[in-house]
Amino acid sequence: CSGVPDDQNLGANKRSPVDYNGQRTAKDIAEGALAEAKKKIKNVLGGGSSGSSSSDNGSSDSKDVVELTDSNFDKLVLNSDDIWLVEFFAPWCGHCKNLAPHWAKAASELKGKVKLGALDATVHTIKAQQFGIQGYPTIKFFAGGPKDRDSAQEYDGGRTASDIVNWALEKHSENIPAPEIVQLTSEEVTKKTCEEKPLCVVSVLPHILDCDAACRNNYLAILAKMGEKYKKKQWGWLWSEGGAQPEIESTLDIGGFGYPAMAVVNVKKMKYSLLRGAFSEEGINEFLRDLSYGRGHTAPVKGAALPKIHNVEPWDGKDGQLPEEEDIDLSDVDLDEKDEL
Repeated sequence: CSGVPDDQNLGANKRSPVDYNGQRTAKDIAEGALAEAKKKIKNVLGGGSSGSSSSDNGSSDSKDVVELTDSNFDKLVLNSDDIWLVEFFAPWCGHCKNLAPHWAKAASELKGKVKLGALDATVHTIKAQQFGIQGYPTIKFFAGGPKDRDSAQEYDGGRTASDIVNWALEKHSENIPAPEIVQLTSEEVTKKTCEEKPLCVVSVLPHILDCDAACRNNYLAILAKMGEKYKKKQWGWLWSEGGAQPEIESTLDIGGFGYPAMAVVNVKKMKYSLLRGAFSEEGINEFLRDLSYGRGHTAPVKGAALPKIHNVEPWDGKDGQLPEEEDIDLSDVDLDEKDEL
């Protein structure tokens, strides 16, 4: 909508005004407004409908859309770590009215991931001017983390609920941090990292005496890069030292052909797939890409359950140390004397 309003009666629901089709004299306009007000009062007192269904309610009327103002905008949006989509609207704008039910539906579907807000730019003009709002509706995107007035990005998606949701979820996945590559040290770690994830990537790296700190960190760097690449999948990532979790290795057939090795587990379906190529950036990427497309060989987890997890000390980041051999004092040891031939 442009900045010039049509003649409309702003009733109780300012996001759904009623078109005024009467005469343009002051008396006729006043009588029209009074009639609309009486109708609203009658409906409220009589328990009747206000003339608009819930699907017609505007963004600020939806329980999942946050009503933003000049006074609360900084606190709720700029000073939060949340991801936001903010609609700047005008009550008389027809496009805003059309968008309202879609905005409300999208807010409900995105709850817990992306927050949706609505600001009446004709009332809260400070923020409208700050963000250069000239037409309605204007939608701005604010990424997660620290924000300022320059953080706003233009929304360039469609205007249906599904368009808004898909666009926002794509932004949400871009803004989520890369997963941590967690050492498998306990049962609790396993549950926290993988229980609610679609897939769990389990790597077994060589023993620290066979692969020093620099060697191990190189492998972990490859895993971290893959975690970043596939972070939108929201998988869990675990690693263990060879021999530290023998039951896991046996259950997933890891280690039979040496370390490093990798298996990807679907904890809910109790199925897994084994990396049979090189444990390299290229080899792992090809393996994970096939899995993400539903390709690749899978097998049922033995016993249909993950085995016992041993509690182990986390790696201290240092090279391994060979156990010191105890020096034996042989001075007091009696040696058998043998007769010479």
